[in-house]
Parts: sequence; C-alpha cells; structure tokens
Amino acid sequence: MHPLTFSAISLFLASIYCFWLLFHLMNVKTSKWIFTSVYWVTILFAFFSLYRVWDIAQSSSIFRGTDVNFYLASFLTLYAFFLALSFFFLLQDLPRLFIGIVNFAKSLFTSTETTAFIPKRRDALTKLAIGLASLPFAAMLYGVTKGKYKYTVNKISLKLKNLPSSFEGYKLVQISDIHAGSFDSKEQVLKGVDMINDLKADAVFFTGDLVNSSKEEIEPYIDVFQKIESKDGKYAVLGNHDYYGLYDLDESEKEAYWLDFYEKYKRMGFDLINNSNRTIQRAGEVLKIIGVENWGAGRWFPKEGDLDLALEGVGQSDCCVLLSHDPTHWEEKVLDHSKFIDLTLSGHTHGFQFGINMPGFKWSPAQYRYNRWMGHYIEKDQHLYINRGFGFLAFPGRVGMWPEITLIELQTA
Repeated sequence: MHPLTFSAISLFLASIYCFWLLFHLMNVKTSKWIFTSVYWVTILFAFFSLYRVWDIAQSSSIFRGTDVNFYLASFLTLYAFFLALSFFFLLQDLPRLFIGIVNFAKSLFTSTETTAFIPKRRDALTKLAIGLASLPFAAMLYGVTKGKYKYTVNKISLKLKNLPSSFEGYKLVQISDIHAGSFDSKEQVLKGVDMINDLKADAVFFTGDLVNSSKEEIEPYIDVFQKIESKDGKYAVLGNHDYYGLYDLDESEKEAYWLDFYEKYKRMGFDLINNSNRTIQRAGEVLKIIGVENWGAGRWFPKEGDLDLALEGVGQSDCCVLLSHDPTHWEEKVLDHSKFIDLTLSGHTHGFQFGINMPGFKWSPAQYRYNRWMGHYIEKDQHLYINRGFGFLAFPGRVGMWPEITLIELQTA
C-alpha cells in the first residue's frame, strides 16, 4: 500500500473514532453543533493538505518549496495528533472491551442479569488522553514553526594525535545538510549565518547536501552564504542529494550541470574539494584538509568518494581532517585505512530531525538506522563528528533535534 493511501485511511478511521468519543463529552446542544463543525472542517483541511502534498509530489518537487512545507506540516501535525489521541483512547477502550467479552461469556452460563457488559467510559481518563495527545501536537507545531530555525551551537574540544603544536586551539566550524530547497525564510537563515560568524572560525567546513534535488535551489541563498567569514577559508564536499539533479539529464548535459553547480560554490566562497586535499599552514607546520565526494554504505546512495585519490600527496605523519558526508564511510573505509585520519566530519543523518537530546540521554529513530548517528565518536584514536544539519528535509520542522552549528577546538594530544 502506498504511504499516502495508508495515511489517508488511518486518518479517516482515527477521525471517526475520536469524533465519536469527543462528541459525547459535549453536554450542551449548541456546543455539540460548534464542535462538530470545527472538528470536520479541521479533518477536511487535513485531507486537503494531504491531497496538495500528493499533487506536488507528482511534479517531482516533494522536497522543495514553501507550499509543500505548509501543507506537509499541516497534515503531519494533525495526523500525529489524531493518531496519538486514538492510541490513548484505545488504552482505555481495549480493557473495557476485554471486560465486556468476559462479562458476556459469563452471562452465557449464569442466569444473572446485567444492564451493561462493557463498563462505562470514565470522562476523567478521556480528558487525560486528550491532554497527553496534545503534547506531541504541541511539539510538532513548535517544530514546524520555530524548531526548524532554532540554530544551536555545540562546542567541543578534541585532542588529535598528530596535531602540530602551532595549531593548538585552532577553531573549526562545521555545518552540514543545508538543503536550500526546503528553506522558506531568508531572514531566519541569515540569523544562522550570523551565529556562525560570531564564532570567529579559523576555518569553516560544510559537509554536503547543499540542495535537495536541483542546483537552482541554492540560487536565492547564495548572497546569504557568501557572508560566512573564515580566516583560513571555507571548504565543502558533496552529499548524496547534490547528485539527484543529474538523474533526468542526458550524458551530454551533465558536464554543463556540474560546471554551473561548481560555479555556485565559488560564488559563495566555498572551495569544493572533490576527492582531493588542501593544505593550511601555520609557522611552517601543516594541517591537511581531505575531501571526498559522497560515499554511502546504502545501495541507493552514490559511491563517488575515492579516499585513496583524495590522499595523494599526503604524508603518513600529516594531521588530517577529512570531510565525508555520510558517516558510514568512516566505518567502512576510513577506520582501517593505511593512512591514519585524525578527524572525520560528517552529517547526513539529521538526527532524523526528531528525538531527545539531553545531557546523559540521547534518543532518535536515527539510531535504529545508523550505528553512529549524532555527535562525537572515537575509535582507534580516530575521531568522528556527525553534525545534525543546518537545514531540514521532507518533514518541514525539527523536534528536539535542533539545527546545529558545531565549533571544534583542536588540541594536541
């Protein structure tokens, strides 16, 4: 069954079930009429929003545009509320149904008369269910209105095994997964850029997914990302979504597509590193910046990254910072490579844009898909940092997993 069909059917069933229960909480006839009108107008709007999402999807632009953001946010927020409400109602109704079945079975073998097999529903529990269901509704509503632009700065210090002493205290700023096609507020994005500049970075790294599916999505925001400042330059690599604009092109058109895409990076002031490396120098010592094209373990992700090619000319003792969009590349190719990679910066997971991120406790559906999905990891003295992303994709919001700007201060081991 198609996901949109399943969503429509489940919303329809949930809306009828919830209406039947909520309607009986109304005591005044006028209140029931007003409630009925508002309730079904809301449900109709949810279905209209789903239809608009489906209609936009047919034009292959499901992942971009303010229209799809509005309708998808409206549908998902209402859908989550009614499913949650149905769930909490069922927690009361299923035991009532079980007791009713038991009472009916007993009545078959006794002569005792009973007025009702199923116990009466308790209004207090029904009201509690409404309150509990309102929590995810409020969280979703906040996520699609405020959360998607709630930029947060995460500051960490990392001790690198091969870091030259002249780079002690060197400040790296990482952003990832811009997904420009999803933005619907230039003003809000500019606030995020201002937060980046407030960190006074020595170098800025962007680890892929500039767009959703077309290079043109970044055009309205080029002047915004031009404003990012860095002492030693701004460096970038490609993510899996940066290739998707090629899928409908003939081979003869692809070279021109890439040339124009690369030009957009230059206009923003980013040095796009495609399977190669750069050198940052201080006091005669060097820090190597390695960049690979996208490489993901999933069979549906582009595997264009070539770490061996990117490391050409890099010495065995050089301290290396690798930019690689997908963290599965670190697991599959980097950890056991003959060249020790001190630090790998990745993105890609977004923290699934939903979860809990508290000191001492982190949870997200992302952890059931990726072994390493957010934050700092260390193995064999090699560091991996996974950024939650600067933008958002598909679900036009963030709940708990706010957009991230990472400040990494390098220290000698």
